[in-house]
Amino acid sequence: MPTLSDLGQLPKRLVLGRAVRSDRLGESLLPKRLALPIFSSDPLSSVAYATQEILIVLTLAGTAYLYLTPWLAAAVVLLLATLVLSYRQVVRAYPSGGGDYEVARHNHGPLASLVVASALLVDYVLTVAVSVSAGTDNIISAFPSLDEHRVAIALGLVALLAALNLRGVRESGRAFAAPTYLFVTAILVMVGTGLVRYFVSDTGLVAESSGYGVTAEPGYGEMGALALVLLTLRAFASGCTALTGVEAIANGVPAFKPPKSRNAATTLAWMGGLAAVMFIGVSSLALLADVKYVENPCDLTGFADCETEPQRTVIAQLAAAAFGGQTSIGFFVVQAATALVLVLAANTAFNGFPLLGSVLAQDRYMPRQLHTRGDKLAYSNGILLLAGFAMLLILVFDASVSRLIQLYIVGVFTAFTIGQWGMVRHWNRERALESDPAARARMRRSQAINLVGGTLTSVVLVIIVVTKFTHGAWLVLVSMPVLIVLMKAISQHYSHVADQLVPDTDSRTLPSKVHAVVLVSKVHKPTLRALAFARATRPDQLTALTVNVDDEDTRALQADWERYDIPCALTVVESPYREITRPVLDYVKAIRRESPRELVVVFVPQYVVGHWWENVLHNQSALRLRARLQFQPGVMITTVPWQLESSVGREGGEGRGAGPAPGDLRRGLTEDEVESSPYG
Repeated sequence: MPTLSDLGQLPKRLVLGRAVRSDRLGESLLPKRLALPIFSSDPLSSVAYATQEILIVLTLAGTAYLYLTPWLAAAVVLLLATLVLSYRQVVRAYPSGGGDYEVARHNHGPLASLVVASALLVDYVLTVAVSVSAGTDNIISAFPSLDEHRVAIALGLVALLAALNLRGVRESGRAFAAPTYLFVTAILVMVGTGLVRYFVSDTGLVAESSGYGVTAEPGYGEMGALALVLLTLRAFASGCTALTGVEAIANGVPAFKPPKSRNAATTLAWMGGLAAVMFIGVSSLALLADVKYVENPCDLTGFADCETEPQRTVIAQLAAAAFGGQTSIGFFVVQAATALVLVLAANTAFNGFPLLGSVLAQDRYMPRQLHTRGDKLAYSNGILLLAGFAMLLILVFDASVSRLIQLYIVGVFTAFTIGQWGMVRHWNRERALESDPAARARMRRSQAINLVGGTLTSVVLVIIVVTKFTHGAWLVLVSMPVLIVLMKAISQHYSHVADQLVPDTDSRTLPSKVHAVVLVSKVHKPTLRALAFARATRPDQLTALTVNVDDEDTRALQADWERYDIPCALTVVESPYREITRPVLDYVKAIRRESPRELVVVFVPQYVVGHWWENVLHNQSALRLRARLQFQPGVMITTVPWQLESSVGREGGEGRGAGPAPGDLRRGLTEDEVESSPYG
């Protein structure tokens, strides 16, 4: 028969499954085929909105500058290739995980590492919010009637992701593998079909928005050279959203099967190649199909229902154009795969955030709870924390990709930049220690790759901050210093606590005396048990203490005390305001003042009940007393439990009805003797 504690664990078991033993941790390590969808779903899925973000910025000036799309896409792909090569050096040099954080800590010092950590933590939260919101957009593109439920859908998807990740790495890996591979296949087939239709078919490749015009935003109609440069740079910065998540593999090297570094580097190469091919394909198809996509649908001239109907995403328009309409099987397959992988792309953050949080907790920059694995060997607290912050962002920004995207990639390029320059320092140090010419040549080549990566990411970071600051990036730039201050405060707290806990010369000195104080409300079995336990500890002095809140009750207590001939004097303290806690505290403090080296042990009788509602009827005074006494130096609190009938057998798996429990008659317990008390 299930116990009360078993029933309390039931919802947890339904979500998480059975707990996993710690010695099975090695079984959760990932092969490359599972690591790719787990750690790469973010950069792979970003092709669904990266081209779209370039178009949104370019169409601010109408359609005149859409010809820049392939050039901007090429620049993004070049940067992607550089980052993949750079992070291959990181995973080989720092296989312990932590990625840019570890690189910064070892090569720049604590402050730089905290900047990286704050940047990545913010970016992981935004990755979940943006990916889930983009996935919701694609669901709505297939079923426009769901638009009014946008926020609820996004919140539900984040909750589902958190539950899947709480079940453990291998199980979530299997859940994410099929959709990611389906998305890659669907996009490649769509691109291939679209190119064939464009070059071979009589109907050509025509997007539903190709016949629309675009109304330029005020101030963008006639632009000078400087304004055009700024517009181009802003579009490039938006396209760089395709690069988010590249660092996740470097952060998650410990999750790979051995040889960890080599498997992680190979997975990085696979990810980079697939992301580049898909991004080039989608951008090319968007240009050939003459796709128009704007931030405000009413800027599309010819889009009649802009006030009530959402515009379809770029991917949705391309799928319809390639497969022959919005009712074709291919259209729904692409939309389903895109929506699913965008939602699951948040899994990159659900793996990266808890791992980074664990490293920070180990370094005492985050609460120690983030370093603890849960029942399924996942970092459960980090997963729940990430889900909570992502849900908050989705609520605040109404699951709007166009609003959330402005906050995006500032953090990740901050980490990119600091990490790459840290690797340059790393190779300088390693080369100074290496005497083998061949090894030094390999290090020099790796350093050159990181030098190029650091230079490019520095330039892009400046572009992102300048072009996106007034559009929302300022919020990230404010959040990062706040996080840094918080992490430093946590570190100082842990350091201060550690200093206080260092043993000193007096630690082995015994107290001069032990004074036991037993709190008394009535002469009943809980009180007698507490007195017996106190006497068994052989204290130097024993005091039975009661608080006079009612003269008649106190006189009755004194009479019972004499009648039962209890071998300990009863001390009564007055309480003119009928308060219990304060007089007890004052009495204990007085003992400590008179003899500072004397240890005071307070014995508190407490009822143990079997039903939650019984706690309302008992134990309140005992809880308040313990809460106040624990702050008194030189005072120990000993709770003496007395199990009421309802609690007997609860933990042992034997539910009980009315009637005495085994042993009750031997102890002489009867129902009439169980009474409530201020201390019970």
